[in-house]
Amino acid sequence: KMFPDKCILAMEIRDKVAEYVRLRIEALRKEFEGEYSNAAVLRINAMVHLPNYINKKQLEKIFICFPDPHFKVKNHRRRIVSSSLLTEYAYFLKEGGLLYTITDVEDLNKWHLEKCNSHPCFERVSDEELVDDPCLEAMREETEEGKKVSRAGMPKYWAVYR
Repeated sequence: KMFPDKCILAMEIRDKVAEYVRLRIEALRKEFEGEYSNAAVLRINAMVHLPNYINKKQLEKIFICFPDPHFKVKNHRRRIVSSSLLTEYAYFLKEGGLLYTITDVEDLNKWHLEKCNSHPCFERVSDEELVDDPCLEAMREETEEGKKVSRAGMPKYWAVYR
């Protein structure tokens, strides 16, 4: 509803989550006739298949919301924020495009900050610049996981890069 003139594509690897999002979009389309036709979800591993769906400099924003933290060191290679994947994200983002990350796992946030801060294609957007960003507020407070974390009284960690 915030961006009716923009195409919004969610890519989710988990079957149940992708199906939940699909049904939610379908319900919103029924409730608000003529709206939400710009939103869709794919059940896909974006880490592998993103180049098959997105062209160079096509995206204005990328959101990485509450990804699997893959706590075990041997599984860190599965994290959706890594040096090589950041290079891909930079390739797909338009000039001035934004990369949003949010998690409720402090160690994963430190990983995100380390990887993004050290990547030559990204610089952190200051908190002052984000004060009126409706996307940041929606990511923190309107996503199902964001609401769940708020209800539990747990902290959320986020960062935005361009």
